[in-house]
Amino acid sequence: MNQSFDTNRPPYGIIAVLMIGAFIAFLNNTLLNIALPAIMAEFKVEAATVQWLTTGFMLVSGILVPVSAFLIQKYSVRRLFLVAMGLFTVGTFLAGFAHIFPLLLIGRMTQASGTAILMPLLMNVMLVSFPVEKRGTAMGFFGLIMMGAPAIGPTLSGFLVENYGWRMLFHFVSPVAVGVFFIGFFLLKDKKEHVNLRLDKISLLLSSVGFGGLLYGFSSAGNLGWQSPVVFAPIIIGGLSLVTFIRRQLKQEKPMLNFQIFKYPMYSLSASISMVISMAMFSGMILFPIYVQTLRGISPFDAGLLMMPGAILMAVMSPINGRLFDKFGGRILAITGLTLITVTSYMFSNLTLETSYMTLMLLFSIRMFGMSMVFMPVSTNGLNQLPKRFYPHGTAMNNTMQQVSGAIGTALLITVMSIRTQTHATNLGATTSPGVVTPDPIAAGDQLMMLAMLEGINDAFLVSVYLSAFALVLAMFIKRAKPAEDPIEEVEVNKELNPKLAEN
Repeated sequence: MNQSFDTNRPPYGIIAVLMIGAFIAFLNNTLLNIALPAIMAEFKVEAATVQWLTTGFMLVSGILVPVSAFLIQKYSVRRLFLVAMGLFTVGTFLAGFAHIFPLLLIGRMTQASGTAILMPLLMNVMLVSFPVEKRGTAMGFFGLIMMGAPAIGPTLSGFLVENYGWRMLFHFVSPVAVGVFFIGFFLLKDKKEHVNLRLDKISLLLSSVGFGGLLYGFSSAGNLGWQSPVVFAPIIIGGLSLVTFIRRQLKQEKPMLNFQIFKYPMYSLSASISMVISMAMFSGMILFPIYVQTLRGISPFDAGLLMMPGAILMAVMSPINGRLFDKFGGRILAITGLTLITVTSYMFSNLTLETSYMTLMLLFSIRMFGMSMVFMPVSTNGLNQLPKRFYPHGTAMNNTMQQVSGAIGTALLITVMSIRTQTHATNLGATTSPGVVTPDPIAAGDQLMMLAMLEGINDAFLVSVYLSAFALVLAMFIKRAKPAEDPIEEVEVNKELNPKLAEN
């Protein structure tokens, strides 16, 4: 039995508390991106290793989010919120005091275990609370809150990292997280009837090995190369486990994650587009700070200022795009947004060491503007086609696919960057005349590696161009979705109206 609310009077108090918690989780993620170069320097790790702070976060989310559909159906909003914020808070304290990189990674993954529950929970409450014709506007304001974190995150992060060090990012968030936990403890009062659901442990094992194996394999490729058994063995095992998991879910009467939602075409299309864009977006969030700070030497604070206009634009446009979605549907928004993303990604694939600060700010802002027109409208349109009983499964599947595709995309593009950097370094070294003696060979070598890394980043961005162009083609098939008829829900309604049917 799903948690239900009266759509004539949505539970604004519950939604507000959930949004505050989600805002803190989003803020923490955006704070960390600017700090990656500083963390690389302190712990003496490479880009392929530091990416685990992002990929590891997505790895845990990819394992736990599928379980959220079961949790949402079984437990109350209050109980799930307190568990989620509790885990997030513990992870924040752990990461803030980490003295070695593995401990920092464990803290991030503990944070992820809380966020993995929190985001599907909030999305499900939003879907149940608002009718279809008002959902775009509601999701738009939800986007305003969620995009407010990226708006202030990079600049705040730059200021904290530059003046107090990267640990302050976690010390700053931890007391706020504690406060939000107690707000939820005292204000959330919803109750839930006892639901007779049991978690299928075999399904949980298959899901964990499946999604976890895929994420681990792809994420290890940046360090070890695709030919390593540590890379291809987890991918093969994960793929086989995932196939077995899907077949098991299709046979169960009450599956942990219901794959029948993919029989609804608009939902399947929206999930596909979101996955492709997640691959491009998450990878860009790592590549861009490396270029700006490592290659260009721009300070963390100035790097944050560079990203702020784009994030503010994305936040402001969220409610506007929500209203446009209610009026015109998702197709025109998605096509426009994906066109902007494709063009700006191509511009980012032609970066130089002399590209101006204002040019970078403008391109990043236009890219964020395009992102604001894609994610929320596309996912809302897909979820709108699902019958009500599939909402927990739809939101869980969306979050799972985005986390998995984001991790795969990040690993893929970081691998492209690493491999192409080595190739360009070899080629640039070969073009240097062997008889020429340079006054400062160390400086010349550093300059060569900078040029090689620049070309590697450009090549990685070029891959994201093809990804966003593919999503653009898919967006042309979007149609405005309406809730599909559900025979099971119709039978339940008829039983309520006619008790004699229930006896039979």
